Amino acid sequence: MKPFSRIIFIFLLTVPLSVTTAATQKSSPFEQKQIDQFINEMVKDHSFDRTELKNILNQAEKKQTILDAISRPAEGKPWHEYRPIFMTESRIREGIKFLKNNQTILAAAEEKFGVPASIITAIIGVETRYGRFRGSYRVIDSLSTLAFAYPKRAKFFRGQLKEFLIMAREEKMDPLKPLGSYAGAMGQPQFIPSSFRSYAIDFDGDGRRDLWENMDDIIGSVANYFSRHHWRAGEAITSRATVKGQAPRALLKNGYKPSFKAASLKAHNIKGGDNIPPDQQVALIALKQKRGNEYWIGRHNFYVITRYNHSPLYAMAVYQLSEAIRSGAKL
Repeated sequence: MKPFSRIIFIFLLTVPLSVTTAATQKSSPFEQKQIDQFINEMVKDHSFDRTELKNILNQAEKKQTILDAISRPAEGKPWHEYRPIFMTESRIREGIKFLKNNQTILAAAEEKFGVPASIITAIIGVETRYGRFRGSYRVIDSLSTLAFAYPKRAKFFRGQLKEFLIMAREEKMDPLKPLGSYAGAMGQPQFIPSSFRSYAIDFDGDGRRDLWENMDDIIGSVANYFSRHHWRAGEAITSRATVKGQAPRALLKNGYKPSFKAASLKAHNIKGGDNIPPDQQVALIALKQKRGNEYWIGRHNFYVITRYNHSPLYAMAVYQLSEAIRSGAKL
């Protein structure tokens, strides 16, 4: 073989190997030091295979749209802009249809967990428009982006990435496949990974927990979530309050967690709490309207709704949507 031909022959032999090696050594779009530290923790604490986990994280993509979305959450809006997002005729109408189409499962969940069918329906209506909008981001991309490229909440999302990888292993899922929101919430009820592992249930007993398509599991898991956060069956959620004069700062400063006795309402000339036992803990909630605030008395079950999303605006939207659906279903 001539020297030149020999060089070409050697080159052709080595090219495929070089290409293959480059493909298997694809680097992560995130800072390698952070990735390595995370992998070390997962190998040490949860017995993950180092090579397999590295391959998964190398395929995660950093998304600027995720970073943009988390910087402008809807809960940052005032109530007069937030409420119209969820309290629409179409969402109420679709909620009534959802409740009727799934009345058997909803009744079973309500009987077992004590959570009203209208509340379960409203949660799914607020979260994903009754399953129509479940999120289009790969969960691995959402959580990796926020864990390694969003310092403000990196610790929280690193924890959720850990939970997601463990969840995928437990549920025998390909971690590169599930889709969800920009914040890594999954399925029709939008459970984050830690909530999935703690509160998702196999309500129909088929051996799987499917929050994407299985309506038994979806409805049962929402009801279980509220039950595990101590929902009180048959107890009221909130009521409108009338504040005479300036709202007392001492009552407002504690936020939406019930922290003072209902008897204090009367002492501050606040009406609306007549049917609440005087020794029951309540909260005074101010919601910003275009012209001043409107006030509500938050009770224990209102606070339970905020365990799903830590926002009084969210809880009020769920409550008001549930009431509209309940009333419409009766009619």
